[in-house]
Order: sequence, then structure tokens, then C-alpha cells
Amino acid sequence: MSNEFNSGSGTSKPNVLRRQLLAGSAALPLAGVMGYSPLASAQGATKTLNISHQFPGGTIQAGDFRDRLCRKFAESVEARTKGALKFQIYPGSSLMKTNAQFSAMRKGALDISLFPMPYAGGEVPEVNIGLMPALVTSYEQAAKWKTAEVGRMLTKTLDDKGIVILSWVWQAGGVASRSKPIVLPEDVKGMKIRGGSREFDLMLKAAGASVISLPSNEIYAAMQTGAMDAAYTSSTSFMSFKLEELAKAFTSARQKSYWFMLEPLMMSKQIFEALPKDQRDALMAAGAEMEKFGLEQAKDDDKTAALAYARAGSKVTDIDAAIVDKWRVIARDSAWKDYAEKSESCAALLKAAEKVT
Repeated sequence: MSNEFNSGSGTSKPNVLRRQLLAGSAALPLAGVMGYSPLASAQGATKTLNISHQFPGGTIQAGDFRDRLCRKFAESVEARTKGALKFQIYPGSSLMKTNAQFSAMRKGALDISLFPMPYAGGEVPEVNIGLMPALVTSYEQAAKWKTAEVGRMLTKTLDDKGIVILSWVWQAGGVASRSKPIVLPEDVKGMKIRGGSREFDLMLKAAGASVISLPSNEIYAAMQTGAMDAAYTSSTSFMSFKLEELAKAFTSARQKSYWFMLEPLMMSKQIFEALPKDQRDALMAAGAEMEKFGLEQAKDDDKTAALAYARAGSKVTDIDAAIVDKWRVIARDSAWKDYAEKSESCAALLKAAEKVT
């Protein structure tokens, strides 16, 4: 594996590049930003690609599994291409701000990101289906999307917008609260809550909540200051962002959930198509290889998060299919309806998704 993996400090990228340029050693890091290495191009040897994400950094053996997935992916591609492709990994939004990553990939200014798909709903409304409340309610159902009609449609939609899906990663989630448990729809009335997508927020508003929209790496500060009473996010993020330090109650995803988010490893189509076919094939093969790892880790984190919050003193609650059904009734009349009315393509995606059971 390349020793070029970047641990992702908080130092601003422009300052880093400026110092490296002054030192005469800017070629490799600068290469990742542009999607190629000038030095490598001259030698005809290697290309260096950047992978950016918002989650805490670690190592290939330990830490947030999404960061580990990126590192394992990089290792696999490097091996498959015999070093022709190398990577620099920037966790914690250290290369660019979270919400800027999708647009940057579309423009060819960022190579790869493990990105929560609904964060891009402002640019491409169709992707909000990646966190449609109570639409996906199990990992088995989620896994079928890739090869089902909905997956093919979503892949084409993103391709048309300049994005290639390398690896399909799904995560279940629950909700952490600074006060009372949130289990039934009536529990959210009057609370300030983060849902994680426009559609999830619509369901929460229909149930009587006030909603706050922000990336998962900003939840801790909002809950700490009291600007937010509760937050939905993935089980992994509940641990990585240490929300157990603030929560009094935690509704777990270890048995059932109505919060499932698609967080794929994505790549700029512009950068992808500029590569030789054997390298494109290596990227796709490594991405498919990572899906088993992502599924196993997401399931493990659902269980681990519940235990961690219980140890921290939170009241932990599990939900069942009957509770999911109560949320689905509200979701259909609010989020699903609003999404389907946005456009013909949104309506078609929702219809196709409902066929996957």
C-alpha cells in the first residue's frame, strides 16, 4: 500500500500547498486536487487521486469504518493497478467543506468522496431518495437497490450529472435526545431536531417538530449549545462524533429502523473517464469488493452504538415493525408525496424503490 495516505490534519489546504510550493515539493499533493500527478505524467508511471470525506480519520485497521473503507479501497486499487494509481485520503473535511464535495466532483475539482447522497439534494433533487423515511427498513432491502430498477435509474441520474458510483454503502440510524426518548411520532412534537435530509425533515415537521439542517459533523456543537434537542444520524456517526456525551436517551437501529441512508463512494465522471480502461475496471472492482465490508461494519455499529450509549448512561430503546409502520404512515403523506410531486424522474424513482421489498 502506498505510504502517501494523508492522515488529514485540520490545517487549511491552501496554506499547506503554499508551503509545499515554497519547499519545491508540491507536485504530489497538488496532483490529487487536479486528479493527476504532473511528475507521474511526465514519467508515465503513476497518477495520484484524492479521496475526501467528512468523517474522523483513523487507520486501515481502526477508526470510523467509512474512513477505513476508503483506505481499504485505496489499497485494493493500488494493488490491482500495480501502483499506477495512488491515493491521498483527507478525512474530517480537511480538504474542503462537507457540502462542497459533491459539486467539486461534478466539476472535476475533486476526484473521489464517500458522501452522504442526500446532502446533494439541493443540486440534484432525485438523490434525496437516498434518505427517504421508512422507505428502506432493512439492510437486505437496501442491498437489492444496486441491481434493481431503482439502482439503475439512480446510477444513470448521477452519471448524467457527472458522478460515478464506485461502491454502494448503506447505513441504518437512530436518534439521540438531550431529554426524553423519541420512539413514536408524537414524541417529536415541539422539539428541535436534525433529520439528515429534506425528506426526513418533512416527515418530522408533519409530526410536529422544528427541523435543523446541518451535516453530521456539526451535530455535537448544535446539541451542546442547546440549539438542537435531538438528532437522527447513522449508528457510526453517533459514536464517531461522541454524541453519547450529550444524550440522555437513544433510540437504536440494532433491531429495526426507518432511517437508512445511502452513503456511496463516488467519483468525478470527468476524472474517471480520463483514465485507461484497466484502471477504471480496477476502481469499479475494488468498489464492489468494499460493499461486503461496509455492510458488515454498519450492522456491527448498530449493535455497538446501543451498548456504548447504555454504558454512557443513556436510556436505550429499540423499535419494532409496528413502530416503523406508524412513521411510514406520516412519511407517505408528507415526504413521499412531496418528493413524487417534484418531477417525473422523482416520481419514477420512488415508484421503482417501492417495488424493492
